[in-house]
Amino acid sequence: MCGIAGTWTQDGNRATQRMGGALERMRRRGPDDRGTESFPGAWGTVELGQTRLSVIDLSAGGHQPMHSEDGRYVMVFNGEIYNYVELRAELTRAGRRFQTQSDSEVLLAAWAHWGLKALPRLEGMFAFAVWDKHSAKLTCVRDAFGIKPLLFRCSEGRFVFASELVALMHLWGSPPQLNAQRVYDYLVFGDYDSKPESFIEGVQHLPPGTWLEVDLVGGKTTVPEAWWKPSIDEKSKLTFADASAELRERFLSSVRLQLRSDVLLGAALSGGIDSSAVVCAMRNLNPGADLHTFSFVASGSAVSEAQWIDQVNTHVAAKAHIVHVEAAELSQDLDDLIQSQGEPFGSTSIYAQYRVFKLARSSGMTVTLDGQGADELLAGYLGYPGQRFRSLVETEGLAAGLGFLAEWSRVPGRGALRGVRAVLSAYAGPHLQSALGRVSGVERHPQWLDMGMLKAVGVVPRLTSSAVQSAPIGRHLMAELRRASTTGGLQALLRHGDRNSMRFSVESRVPFLSHQLAEFVFSLPESFLISRQGETKSVFRAAMRGLVPDAILDRQDKIGFATPELDWMKALAPQARIWLREGSAVPFVKTAEMLACFDDMMNGRRRFTWQAWRWINFVRWHQTVFTDMSRSADDD
Repeated sequence: MCGIAGTWTQDGNRATQRMGGALERMRRRGPDDRGTESFPGAWGTVELGQTRLSVIDLSAGGHQPMHSEDGRYVMVFNGEIYNYVELRAELTRAGRRFQTQSDSEVLLAAWAHWGLKALPRLEGMFAFAVWDKHSAKLTCVRDAFGIKPLLFRCSEGRFVFASELVALMHLWGSPPQLNAQRVYDYLVFGDYDSKPESFIEGVQHLPPGTWLEVDLVGGKTTVPEAWWKPSIDEKSKLTFADASAELRERFLSSVRLQLRSDVLLGAALSGGIDSSAVVCAMRNLNPGADLHTFSFVASGSAVSEAQWIDQVNTHVAAKAHIVHVEAAELSQDLDDLIQSQGEPFGSTSIYAQYRVFKLARSSGMTVTLDGQGADELLAGYLGYPGQRFRSLVETEGLAAGLGFLAEWSRVPGRGALRGVRAVLSAYAGPHLQSALGRVSGVERHPQWLDMGMLKAVGVVPRLTSSAVQSAPIGRHLMAELRRASTTGGLQALLRHGDRNSMRFSVESRVPFLSHQLAEFVFSLPESFLISRQGETKSVFRAAMRGLVPDAILDRQDKIGFATPELDWMKALAPQARIWLREGSAVPFVKTAEMLACFDDMMNGRRRFTWQAWRWINFVRWHQTVFTDMSRSADDD
């Protein structure tokens, strides 16, 4: 687990002179080692850099940039290849020789041996770049789900990439400009990390499951191309019982691979089904091992998971580490949290996760396993009832769809109105999406934004609809799960986890996010995921019987690392008013109007929403991260 960066400049070498500063800005991603190397030629200069967190092979053998055995390829790599032992054996049989015990060397050998065809063979999380000296091409790759970050920026005769935005902008060496559309989308709709574009104009995230190539001789950068896009056709002929047994084995296999580590390893435990399954699987696979769990508990709040966390820890005889957080602590840590995340984010639950990783590191852990991604892969949350309704109507008729919706609505916390809105959203085009947003109270032209100024720079005052998915007949749920797990809301959650864990030099592993596991799940009948009675993750709950306590598996609610948002915001209100008052540096934000809306929300004259947090988050991000990037452009 590391931070990586690289540059190509066709003329001049200003960017290459800034590599040390870029790596220093990512030092917490990799405090154990650091390396840089330059490659000048007729086509310009390539420089690669890495700052390393040692997890597999703690010796100097894992130093990067790493050269292939024949010297042709040079690689910088961020992530872990969990099946490196098996790949190493296969490559050895094919004649490849190895000098270290690192997964990095295996990845480089796999690339040298198979090229792009190596990617589907990898079980892991990764973002890496390979410089091919013979063809003068630089290739950047990102894992199937986008667990590990890779941002890039290119222009005529220039290409820069890095694991974090601040490092990339330091390499770029010119002042950042806000991406006004992404700022609008975030402030008004709460949308972020759903598109390749970042909050900085010209900087993009390499999409999950894609690669791009820079041809230095021709001076061309390709459009990112997909190396993985799973089929959602129903292919499995297994019965429900056989599918649950197969899913159990595949899940345990994924956890087994991710337990490989040369450093101390624990688990993040929220008390929900997913993280509980990970913890119970760890105990099942290592019955006698010390097992440490790390949790956030909102004491005295309706969103406390304490009873569920206690049940799981007792069940597996784990050593529990629990952090309790007060609003004043959020105020104290806010700037560090915002700087760690790099770009604005959605809620204070991200702070709860930040504190969990801080606790894990202070307890000696370098690696944790986490339940992230299961909801998007296995139809969790509310179960995507609109998409399941569409599939049933197409395959069995309207009566079947309405029957499912009635059963789904009976589960506590849902209700018929919520079901109807989910169905409308699943069928909605852009105009209906806009109407639904207005019913929900979304103001597309809020009084606290200068909409004239935003429209003048090309901002479109609506959120691009992503509800209607192209899908085979009867597979609308699977189409939505594929979208959610590769280009949807999971991207934000993975960004939160990566930045929070790396802030404390912890590697966070996510066993559910195996593309082999995903391909199996996407081949199943939709009814295996959402039962006729509206039970979410139905086949997974069945798969975990006997491994996870029944009380956990029978839960219908979802809390996770939730925080008492309104209570915290009210406690923070005096300081928040000061922050918002200082937000006048953003030209299209009307500070006085924003502050008045915030006061109305805090005083009960306006319905409380996540909007309060977005105001605070964006203003502080602009005052800290954006300002620091602007100053960094002038540093040599």
